[in-house]
Amino acid sequence: MKQLIKTGRFLYGFGIFVVGMHQFTIRDFRPEILSPFPAWAHTYLVFSMITGIALAVAGIAIASAGFYAERISILLGYFFLTMIITSHLPYILFFSPVKPTTHLEAWFGAGEALAYSGGAFVMAGSFSGKPIPAGRIFFSILIILFGFSHFVFTDAVSAMIPGFFGFPLFWTYLAGTALILSGIAIIFKVWIRTVALLLAILLLLFFIFFHLPDAMHNPSAGHGNEIVRAIIALLFCGIALVIAATDKHKNRPSP
Repeated sequence: MKQLIKTGRFLYGFGIFVVGMHQFTIRDFRPEILSPFPAWAHTYLVFSMITGIALAVAGIAIASAGFYAERISILLGYFFLTMIITSHLPYILFFSPVKPTTHLEAWFGAGEALAYSGGAFVMAGSFSGKPIPAGRIFFSILIILFGFSHFVFTDAVSAMIPGFFGFPLFWTYLAGTALILSGIAIIFKVWIRTVALLLAILLLLFFIFFHLPDAMHNPSAGHGNEIVRAIIALLFCGIALVIAATDKHKNRPSP
């Protein structure tokens, strides 16, 4: 289990490092870090650069289990929560051009920020030996959101299924169902170690069959965004690995 924890920390930390560094390439905030609100924050390059450096340093500390890694993880978790409260939620509720009640995609940026926050708390718990429940819950909310997206954006998702798999609709619905059930099981700690490990494997398969081919075929799209998205898939895989490895109730559903 120690190796799973180390691997999970590395994947999460490396992902946060890459997200931070990507802001130097796009010369702005990534959308899951800061929404279009407040607009003035996007006009000053220094803000995204400082944030990028801070994320890169935090990612290195977590990936290497360096000094103050636990404290940095907690601060990182609160940073993303702050971004959700002060930027994402006001934008979604008051400024977004699409209605949050009818457009699932309106929540994706905030959902990813919530998963980053949850991942940071999961990492902090792995250092202290005392899991922080909010970590797995925040992460699972995004997993459930992704699961529902398979049913809402069926055509777009099924188009990503490699041709040799066949039956794209079947795999789309199956993956969506698996994501939803995984998120629910992790929140309520039902067979959490097994479920989280299977989720990590599923996310790794997403990386291999979907994200990696996209990154290889479109490496320059969005200033390397497809490459970053592939690494983010591994970041989520790392969170699931640490949840699986740090759970203290092996294969036992909670009452």
